[in-house]
Amino acid sequence: MNDPVNRTMLLVDIEKFSDRDDVEQAFLRRMLYDVVDRTMERARIDETLRLRADQGDSVMEFIDPNVPVPQVLRSVISELPAQLKAVNRMASSAAQMRLRTVVASGFIALDERGIWVGSDLNHACRLLDADLLRAALRERPGDVALCVSQSVHAGIVRHGHLGIPAEEFHEVTLASKNGPLPAWLLGPVPASGQAAAAPGAAGPAPTPVPDASGERPGPAGGTEAGPSGGGSASTSTPAPAPAPATQPPAGIHFTGGAPAFGGSLVMGNQHGVSGGRVDGDVVMGSVGGPPRPGRTPDGHAPGVDTPDQDAPSPDDRQTPGAGGAGPR
Repeated sequence: MNDPVNRTMLLVDIEKFSDRDDVEQAFLRRMLYDVVDRTMERARIDETLRLRADQGDSVMEFIDPNVPVPQVLRSVISELPAQLKAVNRMASSAAQMRLRTVVASGFIALDERGIWVGSDLNHACRLLDADLLRAALRERPGDVALCVSQSVHAGIVRHGHLGIPAEEFHEVTLASKNGPLPAWLLGPVPASGQAAAAPGAAGPAPTPVPDASGERPGPAGGTEAGPSGGGSASTSTPAPAPAPATQPPAGIHFTGGAPAFGGSLVMGNQHGVSGGRVDGDVVMGSVGGPPRPGRTPDGHAPGVDTPDQDAPSPDDRQTPGAGGAGPR
């Protein structure tokens, strides 16, 4: 293999070449050669300063480093679309073509079989085959889509040379089988086409995950209180105020258990409250308010006769012969 040499690389590919039949493909190849040759001639790039590699549906031009890169780039931006438009005007709809183009720079070498090799060339080929460049050509009305490598943009495009509209180039990151590739696209970035995430691009902040202590990392390297309420006092998030407890309606309510009454103050009417265990209803307060559901106004269940007085205790019962008639 020969020693690598530095070259400016121009890669041009025909869109949907494999969709044509053999006759159309042969015609398109001749058209492609004519368009590229005329573009180089109009840019005053001598044929002796160019090396060509044929890739079937694409052609690669390796241009001598003595040819200024701005000269090559200006011809691709302005002259190539003009030459293509002139050819398409004279061709039938089946013979018209649209082109994807890449301008890159780097080192290439010629192996023993006369094939050009090199990692910089591989990089340029990946740009030419990228889905985003295909989408750019598909979605724009023109017939040419151009992408330049990072090195060409850094060394030439961004400096605003005459005839090179630096403001119309947009930084993109193209997906390839070798990983994301940075590049610069001339014209608007297509809405479709999958681009890899740009290196160092800020994405959505991950959700902090609590660790075993119940704390999660804070925004400045501290901690925020997790479910256990721990964490640094300076960085912990204040706990929300507890919701106010629902207040029960006014009155005395028993919701279970065994209520106990102490003291000796009993106000209002009293019904059978004399100490010890009390079964049944206990009415506290004055009787006469609105009756409870299922009760009469005097607080008793309907249909139950209320005794006029408390039942006599066993000691109060009269014995026979003392005027009493009840059994003992």
